[in-house]
Amino acid sequence: MAGCSTADLLDFSASINPLGPPQSAIDAIQTHISQLTVYPNPDYWQLRAALSRANHLPSPDWVLPGNGAAELLTWAALELSKLEATYLVAPAFSDYRRALKTFGVRVVDVPVKLTDSVLDCRSPLETLDSQTTKQSGLLLNNPHNPTGCLLGREEILPLLERFALVVIDEAFMDFLPPEAEQSLMLMAAEFENLVILRSLTKFYSLPGLRLGYAVAPPPRLQVWQQWRDPWPVNTLAAAVGEVVLEDRAFERQTRDWLAIARPQLFTGLAELSLLHPYPGAANFLLVRSQVPVDELQVNLLKRHRILIRDCFSFKELGDRFFRVAVRTLEENQRLIDGLADVLDFLQKSGMANG
Repeated sequence: MAGCSTADLLDFSASINPLGPPQSAIDAIQTHISQLTVYPNPDYWQLRAALSRANHLPSPDWVLPGNGAAELLTWAALELSKLEATYLVAPAFSDYRRALKTFGVRVVDVPVKLTDSVLDCRSPLETLDSQTTKQSGLLLNNPHNPTGCLLGREEILPLLERFALVVIDEAFMDFLPPEAEQSLMLMAAEFENLVILRSLTKFYSLPGLRLGYAVAPPPRLQVWQQWRDPWPVNTLAAAVGEVVLEDRAFERQTRDWLAIARPQLFTGLAELSLLHPYPGAANFLLVRSQVPVDELQVNLLKRHRILIRDCFSFKELGDRFFRVAVRTLEENQRLIDGLADVLDFLQKSGMANG
């Protein structure tokens, strides 16, 4: 469609850190290439110890690494299937529904209030307060995808008293500076019904390695370990996971970049009259468009070789929303300029019908 190879596209559809992978990850891969001839340690003790140490957890027994957070989501869904229902904050990442559907979970959607100009990510909490949920589960992510909303710890904690199992996907929490992050990871030691899912894919720009981890009380993780296939994490992914969480320089570089790049992108999008970006805490922005997004997407590809993420997979959003990753300052400006050109073209062509 764009008349070029995928390598020539500027991809704003995947919310991956544009600064990575860090050199520490590359070095770990090169150092451990020779170990591809042997199986990984099935207990992943060194990786679990590194993850436990980095997150100040009681011991490595509180961590279970996985083949991306998606694999661990599967086992969370299997547990949720044993309950009466699972409440899902919507719109929701499509893989949640995939995992829940696999095990026949009865899903109750709890919508985020989203209007043309207002995004109220606390509206699901008001809905949940009125439910009888003690025999049910809750699945949410924080910051929320695709809206970018961030809920505070004090807002989520009461829900742990109301649900039999609470699964929180914190895939984008790493992008927040320590003083702003709202992780409930350390609360897993106090609430046996809490599971935290984390990804190393997005912050460290490692989607091809597939590495994530779950934090929960050891008895629960021991059951998950029995359910899954052996050696879910490959040798290179395990080696990278042991070092990247100690790469403080890359953490600082990433957070310094995002602190500048996200406001730049938000302001540039807000200045385009047919677009309305919503503020977000993560490394992406949700945008409402007065132009059908399929027209915007196709013409942006054809005219500028830029790819944006439509929101058709989020059934609540439809054809007037898209999501864009935050990239470098130069790349963000290319997107802003490209959108300005395409919107002008669509208006002159009569396709911007609002």
